[in-house]
Amino acid sequence: MLFASVTALGAGLLIAGELTGNRTAVYVFKPLAIATVIVMVLLSSSRPTSTYRLLIATGLLWSAVGDVLLMLPGNLFAPGLGCFLIAHLCYISAFAAHGSGRQAGIAALIPFALIAGAMLSTVWLGLGALRIPVVLYIGVIATMAWQAWGRWLRVRSSGAMRAAIGALFFLVSDGTLALNRFGVPTGSAANATLIILSTYLAAQFLIASSVGDD
Repeated sequence: MLFASVTALGAGLLIAGELTGNRTAVYVFKPLAIATVIVMVLLSSSRPTSTYRLLIATGLLWSAVGDVLLMLPGNLFAPGLGCFLIAHLCYISAFAAHGSGRQAGIAALIPFALIAGAMLSTVWLGLGALRIPVVLYIGVIATMAWQAWGRWLRVRSSGAMRAAIGALFFLVSDGTLALNRFGVPTGSAANATLIILSTYLAAQFLIASSVGDD
């Protein structure tokens, strides 16, 4: 509850900073929000050498680097995307290596493949030179969600359920980001910012909170 409260407070201050154009608040609270969930993972009751714990913590660290790159001035979208790609590969490895996520059936893949296809068809014309990395990223995040849900369907633990819900939040966050950057904007910029950041931080917190119940 303590980490949930601190994360929620940091998320609120980050969103407020983004909406009001307070870059100092963004520079402080965006890394701080992810740092909070990293600490939560490191202090979890899970075994220090747990493969699942180490992979989730590594994914969060890469996410933190991606956050910093995306919030800095300049066109650092591609390097930031690369960092998040690595983060999702870490999450895929965690879900697949522990709890039989690697045995997730094809039936569980179908809805995520359809979601990925819908996202790509919507933003395809606006991708330009980023077409290949964005296609790769969407494929990886869909795989991550598939593995998370496949793991929950087999393990049925509360931690696996939180990770699966977190994966869905990631799809919402990245889908909204892709639509607003490359496709059809989803409402006002303020609404898009609220959706992207709130679902992104909820996703990271839920995935991180699955450690200790792995």
